[in-house]
Amino acid sequence: MAEDAFTEHRPLLFTIAYEMLGSAADAEDVLQESYLRWRAVDPATVEHPRAYLVRTVTRQALNHLRAVKARREEYVGTWLPEPIRTAPDVSEDAILAESVSMAMMLVLETLNPTERAVFVLHDVFGYTHGEIAASIGKTDVTVRQIAHRARRHVHARRRRFEPDSDTGRAIVQRFLVAVTTGEVRELMDLLAPDVVQFSDGGGKVVAARRPINGRDDVARFVLGVVRTATAATRVEHATYNGMPAARFVSDGRLDWLVAFEIHDGRITGLYGVRNPDKLHRAETVLPLDRGGHQPWKP
Repeated sequence: MAEDAFTEHRPLLFTIAYEMLGSAADAEDVLQESYLRWRAVDPATVEHPRAYLVRTVTRQALNHLRAVKARREEYVGTWLPEPIRTAPDVSEDAILAESVSMAMMLVLETLNPTERAVFVLHDVFGYTHGEIAASIGKTDVTVRQIAHRARRHVHARRRRFEPDSDTGRAIVQRFLVAVTTGEVRELMDLLAPDVVQFSDGGGKVVAARRPINGRDDVARFVLGVVRTATAATRVEHATYNGMPAARFVSDGRLDWLVAFEIHDGRITGLYGVRNPDKLHRAETVLPLDRGGHQPWKP
């Protein structure tokens, strides 16, 4: 049945849409639009349902991305991807974990929509240039050129990435203890010299509007944030976007979510999201899928 095919491939379709859009809400909209299109088709006429659905989602996501691009350019403060809660075992797939990491999603945001679609489909999901060409209405040669350009752009900007692990979670725990107890020396030891703090409030809540660079300034910032927290604030550990993260809950409401980028035993990036519009879906663990070794056709 049509519903069965869509449900079976939903994690793959969501992952593609999310990586193309950087927003779980927008990805869900794309899946809804794609589902309605799928329902209007006679399944008996579709030889490879997964390939058909991937093409449909890709096209809908491209249209959606082009529409939201201008809005993001007018975003108040730093724009960060909508964080998605991921299962700890997502780190077992290193390619998947890095592709949904905050750092990589920010790099993907610097590509134009077509470049982003080609890079995601080829380098993350393993589709051939010919398969991608059929999805986006380009020739094989053009897609190959776009892929080369996008890959060069991404590799020049990608940050070092280590997926969530017991070691990473232990470093985050030490960081939280140091911050809450005011152990400045321990805090400085845990931060890399070139650490960067990103904050996304969307202009709706108080948050730094520009990235904060360097160990001294980041330490000063996080210590200042902790001083504003109430005694009722509860800290919870979790995994978001394949990264160790901390959830700051006040009065039963998620107020702040921080994902930590760690390399060689030190924190190199903190990605803090406070925009309430991006925290609505933060409670649910979302299954992600790259579709196996032959993702295009079953």
